[in-house]
Amino acid sequence: MSKTALLGGTPLITEAAPAELFKWPILTQEDIDAAMDVVVNNRFSGTDITIQFQDEFAAWQGRKYALAFTNGTMSLTAAMFAIGLGLGDEIICPTKTYWGSVSQAMNFGASAVFCNINDKLSLDPEDLERCITPKTKAIMVVHYFGYPCDMDAIMEIANRHHLYVIEDVSHAHGTMYKGRKVGTFGHIAAMSMMSWKVFAAGEMGMLVTDDRGLYERALAYGHYERNNDKNIVESDDLKKYYHIALGGVKGRANQLCSALGRGQLKYFDERCAEIRRAMNYFYDQIEKIDGLTPLRVDESDGSHMGGFYSPTIIYDPSKFGGLSSKRFAKAVTAEFNGAYRCNEGGNFCLHNHAFFKDFDLFHTGKPGRIAFAERDVREDDKYLAPSDEKYCIGAPWFKHFDQKWLDTYAAVYRKVAENYEELLEGDEDKIQGGRWHGADNAADQQIKTNVR
Repeated sequence: MSKTALLGGTPLITEAAPAELFKWPILTQEDIDAAMDVVVNNRFSGTDITIQFQDEFAAWQGRKYALAFTNGTMSLTAAMFAIGLGLGDEIICPTKTYWGSVSQAMNFGASAVFCNINDKLSLDPEDLERCITPKTKAIMVVHYFGYPCDMDAIMEIANRHHLYVIEDVSHAHGTMYKGRKVGTFGHIAAMSMMSWKVFAAGEMGMLVTDDRGLYERALAYGHYERNNDKNIVESDDLKKYYHIALGGVKGRANQLCSALGRGQLKYFDERCAEIRRAMNYFYDQIEKIDGLTPLRVDESDGSHMGGFYSPTIIYDPSKFGGLSSKRFAKAVTAEFNGAYRCNEGGNFCLHNHAFFKDFDLFHTGKPGRIAFAERDVREDDKYLAPSDEKYCIGAPWFKHFDQKWLDTYAAVYRKVAENYEELLEGDEDKIQGGRWHGADNAADQQIKTNVR
């Protein structure tokens, strides 16, 4: 065994991989020409290109309606407005996600209630009913890191309790769950298309639904007269508000992004197929390493990861003598010699952040999260497993299949795994006793016994 680079050994990676192996998005002359048409002809603030993109995207997604916004957070906000989220309502969301999935619920006077995640970093259906009260309005489902949630179980629970389901597809464009695209299960779905997402269109968001009423409310929320005209809106309740966005915000997408989006959509499926080919091969090598479990789906039932956004490996420190995921990730990074940085942990758990604990948004003397609530939903946070119990580390995001480099990069993880013992000394975050987040976790057991 060779010494790890973190401790002074020779890095395994000594030359840079071809840049095109990781470059994203892929831009062609067709994309550049479409973008320059917007620039030269000052078409930034129109809607004609955007409407074309919306129609094309709706057809691709398999939804009746699509509506473009400035960004993913705005599209998710419009979805909340569309379902009528309001004062005193509660919305359930997995705690491990980006803040844009649920923080804006506070703007509507609603409370975020956090649900545990399972060993796939997804919303855990087994913990979902604990979170439901008479004030629950909706469930925010996040297909985290592109892994599809258990939509069969989630929709059964939602339908039984008459709850809206919003799907956050920001990590999962093109992901399939049992032969059907995510974003088509809930009542409404929204997603980011920022510059480094799987579907990258500069900086924009998209909302999709089959419900005409939800579509029109989302349109009225932030599009005012440019898209919200009397020929589009059928609802008499909304027509009278023509000319003013009901959310008091401007959510119209920049048409430069819409032009880029149209070009990306044209080749999206074939490019994602190439990503899946590369990532699945790479993960086949990683899966041979005891203690590392790639985050991916069993494709035998028609499921697949769309474009493997933010590739992630579940890390079991009990297989490495309690070595922390942070230390393992640092050792992997050192082996890449500056060519790749291996991060660990994913997003922090939202319930631990001060914003959801005590931020007084409305200047009422009460935290915004419970400013209009009938109960202190923060007390439910005690049922959440400690964030440190969910370990994961990053993996390179390959856009093309190149066996030589796929094997070389996999060898880095293998080298660190084989030399983990030398990394234990000096690991300030070492897990005492190698305790992991499995069934023997006392915190998980406490959660199960406290289900309401």
